[in-house]
Amino acid sequence: MTEPLLALTWTDHVTGRQGHVVVDRLVRGVSSGGLRMREGCTLDEVRGLARGMTMKEALHYNPDGKYIPLGGAKGGIDCDPRDPRAYGVLVRFLRAVRPYIEAMWTTGEDLGLTQDTVDRAAAEAGLVSCVQAVYRLLDDEVTARRRLTDAFAVEVDGIGLDELAGGCGVAESVLVALDRAGAARTGTRVSVQGLGTMGGATARFLARAGLRIVAVADVKGTIANPAGLDVEALLAARDAYGSVDRAALGPGDRELPGDAWLSADADVLVPAAVSYAVDTANQAAITARWIVEAANMPVLPEAEELLARRGVTVLPDVVVNSGTNAWWWWTLFGDIGADADEAFAHIRRSMRELTGLTLARAEADGTTPRAAAHAIAADRLPVIADRFGRYA
Repeated sequence: MTEPLLALTWTDHVTGRQGHVVVDRLVRGVSSGGLRMREGCTLDEVRGLARGMTMKEALHYNPDGKYIPLGGAKGGIDCDPRDPRAYGVLVRFLRAVRPYIEAMWTTGEDLGLTQDTVDRAAAEAGLVSCVQAVYRLLDDEVTARRRLTDAFAVEVDGIGLDELAGGCGVAESVLVALDRAGAARTGTRVSVQGLGTMGGATARFLARAGLRIVAVADVKGTIANPAGLDVEALLAARDAYGSVDRAALGPGDRELPGDAWLSADADVLVPAAVSYAVDTANQAAITARWIVEAANMPVLPEAEELLARRGVTVLPDVVVNSGTNAWWWWTLFGDIGADADEAFAHIRRSMRELTGLTLARAEADGTTPRAAAHAIAADRLPVIADRFGRYA
């Protein structure tokens, strides 16, 4: 694995908290990757996430599309987002790394942060936008920025389109896996870790596709119901951090320990919260046939090897959760407009093609879907570099 182009660590002079930025690769001088905030975030974690972003960008390369794939990058702040001091830390971090955001790193929400919070802090830090580095690649900046602003204003059943885009992609990846295996959608049982932006949207799309959500986990524990949870009621009872008000639970819902989502009697597990959720010890409790990585890096490599030996298929994050990032750029560059139906159709079509290609490559190569996705990205990266250049 090659070293990233840039890796830096910042220390907050007020709290002592640290933040990290890693630019793994540039395309036409620009990279893309969100900013997360969580207690314990490390430079190594951000480095791995940035490498993943490089692959996500490459995997969505369409030579006929308007969207120009960018390089991969990521940011991370070691701080609990619930800490009263967290917002101040965020503003000071953005102020400190402002030159990189202005010149080469486009960023946005990730674990622990909402886009509204990032945008508000970015303005306070003196930034025009958290994606301003990409503006010079646009044919018509004013129109493109208006299109993205309009898209962020779209709501579907009370939830913003920006919050639904990624979950639509995750759900489509699940449906592709079921379809290829000849498994019926109706009644397929799903357990989801995390009911925030990604997990909540994924649960909604899967429930509406006929799958049965039998367990969801948040910071308070796991909520389970083998007959199926009322996903819409749970979503309506969430707070800003994806924690569900237990007063909204139905009569058949049970409260279980936080790790019970792993061992739930389910066909599909969707880790949609923290990294490193599945390790060599707790993987033994998993009985599901598929693990679909809505979160970034939730399954440790050693655990994935053990799962593969047991016949459990892991659909990798670089494919599964790439829809959010791609939706931003499809909208900004003009491949799609500020319309929910158009966005969902484009996401479904693209994710179905990419997930199907990944699973077919894995089958043909006799390897895992993750190895197949990495191989596809490795094939495309030189093509992108030759066409667009790294620093121009």
